[in-house]
Amino acid sequence: MRDRRLKVLLDGTPLLGDRTGIGRYTASLAEELASRSDVDTHAVAFTLRGWRRLRHVLPHGARGRGLPVSARLLRKSWLRSRFPPIELFAGLTDVVHGTNFVLPRSVRAAGVLTIHDLAFLDAFEELARSDRDLPELVRQGAAQARVICTPTAATADVVADRLGVPREKIEVTPLGVDAAWFTGRPPNDDMRARLRLPTEYLLFVGASGPRKGLDWLMKAHEATPDLPPLVLAGPGRTRVSGRAQHIGYLSEVDLRNLVAGAAALVLPSREEGFGLPVLEALACDVPVVCTDLPALREISGGYAHLVPYQDVEALSEAMRQAVSEPRVASKSVERRAHAAGFTWRRCADATVAAYRRAAAK
Repeated sequence: MRDRRLKVLLDGTPLLGDRTGIGRYTASLAEELASRSDVDTHAVAFTLRGWRRLRHVLPHGARGRGLPVSARLLRKSWLRSRFPPIELFAGLTDVVHGTNFVLPRSVRAAGVLTIHDLAFLDAFEELARSDRDLPELVRQGAAQARVICTPTAATADVVADRLGVPREKIEVTPLGVDAAWFTGRPPNDDMRARLRLPTEYLLFVGASGPRKGLDWLMKAHEATPDLPPLVLAGPGRTRVSGRAQHIGYLSEVDLRNLVAGAAALVLPSREEGFGLPVLEALACDVPVVCTDLPALREISGGYAHLVPYQDVEALSEAMRQAVSEPRVASKSVERRAHAAGFTWRRCADATVAAYRRAAAK
């Protein structure tokens, strides 16, 4: 099995629509897998509308498969049985990879499941109505998968503990930082005018939602008038006032420029499984302030200002320190070198190792 080219089927649904962190993970992993000679990469999308677009967003070398199907009805069916199996939509495959919490059911394919975090287990009321079956789907998928992938060792420990799976069943597959982030440049005058950006700004990047800690961030920012204005970038709507503005979802190029021009990036999450914006900011040599969480401690490597969750005074002080932090060449090199250790090639290598383990069982 180790010498044979593996046929792998990815859940490519996160590639459709505006891409948040999971969409970017799926896209970058698919790009790396498509360039390898030891994996034959296919993808399927679970949606009634827009499924044909999958083949247009996949990297060269990866092929789209499948038929229009309701993700909601599939989930309900998979809660009760293994029918309909993924082979019915996409043909035979060696490995099926659930990239977004849910493991597609199969007849013979080895299942690999990526669990990005378990924040929803303690905040069921925050789930959208369409996701109310997610906790049980994840529990079932974790039990049925031959290998589970998590982005950090901290998340692996939580998954093993909360879902009752053996720790050795889990493969840590850290996310990567695209090379373009290391050459990011601050916004030019045209971009500043288009987005109405202030000259200096603090920045939050991510989807809005209760676990992102934006209420805490807004309180700390409003309580500290000497801080630069606050800019929030990402999908969804966030109620802002005073010296804060929400600029919505941005293209990859605009987002890199926005991060590169920030006085500091702030990620005040209640829970995180990885925290990709932290590494992307470090790659741009931008100071980072984030919550003192196991996963964020793991990936930041000592290069971020860590703050206890919901401590308004500590967050205000950390933002002050980050903004006034002197730019020292040696520290800049260290920050960038740390971020450079996280590559999508490394993520793909670890993921293919998970595929090999699953297929060999």
